[in-house]
Amino acid sequence: MHQAPANFVPLDATLANGCGSCGTAERLGIPFEYAYQPIVDVVARSSYAHEALVRGPAGEGALSVLSQVTEQNRYRFDQACRVKAIKTAAQLGMQERLSINFLPNAVYKPEVCIRTTLEAARVHSFPIDRIIFEVTEGERIEDGPWLATILREYKRQGFLTAIDDFGAGYAGLTLLADFTPDLIKLDMALVRAVDTSKSRQAIARGMVRICQELGVQVIAEGVETAAERDFFLYEGVTLMQGYLFAKPAFRAITSAASTSWP
Repeated sequence: MHQAPANFVPLDATLANGCGSCGTAERLGIPFEYAYQPIVDVVARSSYAHEALVRGPAGEGALSVLSQVTEQNRYRFDQACRVKAIKTAAQLGMQERLSINFLPNAVYKPEVCIRTTLEAARVHSFPIDRIIFEVTEGERIEDGPWLATILREYKRQGFLTAIDDFGAGYAGLTLLADFTPDLIKLDMALVRAVDTSKSRQAIARGMVRICQELGVQVIAEGVETAAERDFFLYEGVTLMQGYLFAKPAFRAITSAASTSWP
């Protein structure tokens, strides 16, 4: 059985054995809000999901919040983020899927740490099968098999799973070999100017083909131009995210600009 990462620091017995009040953002002393950016289906010309992006209380950038996260408050911060993302999405009347980023090194036991999320979904009447748990592949993961264990448990509970920034860093194809997520978001460094870069085209095509064989949906992230959009659409990728369609909307839900469709 895999153990929690060595650098995980449970705050006390209450947090280790149950979520308690960890979903209360105010107790953290880190005020934060969310902006929501749509993930669009360019064929259906509609929003597939909305990614919840951490912002400061007045819309400041994510770094202003994340710089306050420490080993001591990381667990509670991760839990509070889940609760607030679901609560705000419900208040905004979101009907599409909600994509929530989580901190894998903040998870003590998947079956315990998921309880707060399940309760938040129940309280705010947000269907579990419309929640996507998204983990950044570019973050250094202390234990790849441990992350796969977390994702398998979330999938077992009925949540959708996604690997963000795929191709950016440390886990890569090894993580994909250990766990098959529902979605993969190609790193924007591969997406940027893909229409003019043969090397990026070759790598992107290879990743898309692998995902097609595994039955994993691909999201092209960071799409800013019609040429980038058209390359991926030609390769069979219909889910995309980026400024071409819409910028993140602070405490609001927005749709893709009508000029962004092919």
